[in-house]
Amino acid sequence: MVPSASIVILILNAVIGFALPVCLVWWLVKKHHARLSTVLIGAATFLVFAVCLESIVHQIVLKGPHGAVIQGTPLYYALYGGLMAGLFEETGRFLSMKFLMKKDPSKVLPGIAYGAGHGGMEVILLFAFSMVSSLVMALMINAGQMDALMAKAPAEAQAQLEAQISQLETTAPATLLLGIWERVSAMILHLSLSVLVWVAVRKGGKWFWLFPAAILLHALVDGTTVMMAKSAGMVALELIITCEAIAVAAIAWMVAKKASDSRA
Repeated sequence: MVPSASIVILILNAVIGFALPVCLVWWLVKKHHARLSTVLIGAATFLVFAVCLESIVHQIVLKGPHGAVIQGTPLYYALYGGLMAGLFEETGRFLSMKFLMKKDPSKVLPGIAYGAGHGGMEVILLFAFSMVSSLVMALMINAGQMDALMAKAPAEAQAQLEAQISQLETTAPATLLLGIWERVSAMILHLSLSVLVWVAVRKGGKWFWLFPAAILLHALVDGTTVMMAKSAGMVALELIITCEAIAVAAIAWMVAKKASDSRA
């Protein structure tokens, strides 16, 4: 049986997972007059570059001749995963900002609005829908309906279902709250990286270095997460990710301030 407290937290997670990006977008559009089209560009770019193109590369590389070595070596897997995420997502940001956001004003707001769309889509797809799926499964477990589902599932899917059932039944309810913490940190990171790339696009010249810097910062955060996922405790890992996100946000704030004061 899945504890009632876990079910309540799953519901809370799902609600926050949908509400967080929606409320942020509403605040940017209604209170600061950001363009909704800019937010949608960010969301679409995440779908194309992270969900589609990056996934295709993963299928080719990780199922290729060197895939087993990469996945079996934590350092290689961290470097690979971090660099792929950085390359695809930051390149997507750069191209979308350069070619699809030409009409946006040069101030920093469009970069933030883009980040709300890009990061918000990630929150909805990777967190909110996952919480809904877990909630449905938890309700089915407690209703005694999982045996029928297991019987209909293909043999290769049964082991995965058993693992999911075990995780839901044994995970402490409080642990499920860490997912919200992680998504907030991820949203801060996406907003900050979007500002860096936006300045690189709009200012160009001596500011262009911010684009490769965004790739490396993204790779660093994701790579650190992979490397420390098994060695550090969950709370410690979330603290590290939060500190990294805040550090990138501080860099973005300083860059945005300096860029706004500069005429070059």
